Amino acid sequence: MPSKIYVQLLEPVRIGSSGRSRLSMLKLDKIKAPIQAEMDVFEKKFKQSMKSSAPLLDKITQYIVKRKGKQIRPMFVFLSAHVSGQVTDQTYRAGILIELLHTATLVHDDVVDDSNERRGFFSLNAIWKNKISVLVGDFLLSKGLLLSTQNGDYRLLEIVTNAVKLMSEGELLQIEKARRLDIVEEVYFEIIRRKTASLIASCCACGACSANAPEETVQLMAEFGEKIGIAFQIKDDLFDYQHSHLIGKPTGIDIKEQKMTLPLIYALNNTDKATKRTIIRIVKNNNNDPKKVEEVIDFVNKSGGIPYATQKMNEYKDSALDMLKAFPDNDYKQSLIDLVNFTVERNH
Repeated sequence: MPSKIYVQLLEPVRIGSSGRSRLSMLKLDKIKAPIQAEMDVFEKKFKQSMKSSAPLLDKITQYIVKRKGKQIRPMFVFLSAHVSGQVTDQTYRAGILIELLHTATLVHDDVVDDSNERRGFFSLNAIWKNKISVLVGDFLLSKGLLLSTQNGDYRLLEIVTNAVKLMSEGELLQIEKARRLDIVEEVYFEIIRRKTASLIASCCACGACSANAPEETVQLMAEFGEKIGIAFQIKDDLFDYQHSHLIGKPTGIDIKEQKMTLPLIYALNNTDKATKRTIIRIVKNNNNDPKKVEEVIDFVNKSGGIPYATQKMNEYKDSALDMLKAFPDNDYKQSLIDLVNFTVERNH
């Protein structure tokens, strides 16, 4: 095992960071302010939920906790609970359940994608290899299931496990379409509805459910979260066609992985047949050639794909914000509005 990895077992070292990351965190801190105390308690409970009597497993889960992300998902859970009613003990369990199952899917995704990096840190499979990583993902999944069944949180479990099912279906649909490169806009939206939006929808639905809100409110918050999730994914897809010095994500990744995202789909649908064949040929056969990838990026930028995708993203965002008009004005609602805006204004 390389020495730099030994260092990371004790304290994860970020592979790359920027001033924009710090600015994003400052914005999130302001959004988080009304629920800061609850998020602090949540973080302690989440750490406790991952503990194990197996020393290796305990070391790995400590590594996971130390490299936590922006915690946007638990923020959606707590803010949704507050706008729908009151935070309860079940709200904390809802946040933990979602984070455990989400983390399990990320660990497994890194193995499937053979990825050595996650959130700017080394992935688990880069350090402990695939077999251990898969077992850790299974462990996290089982901890989430046990947490719910032991506390009788069956409605929460139903919401979240349905989201995990949809996420798996979305990934498989995307893989299937990537092989044939025949994706149309309707299929794209179906993929991201399942793959990304389903989890944000479950956060908002679980928040409302844990606050003992009526079922119609739970469904309303699920729809609200789905719209945000779609806008969130379109924003991610836009990063692929923007200059890398502006953001924390390298450009051209989706092209290299043969993912047909909205900017590219629009551009292909609004060009002549010869150009369309040329671009598809590059995505299919030359996706590891930096010059060819840049050619695709230039094509999308010149074909109106960026403003079209941006327009669609804002339509979903505005539709989600309109749904919040049903709730009374307070600090929690304002933070939820700010969090929605953050998802489409972030730089990474």
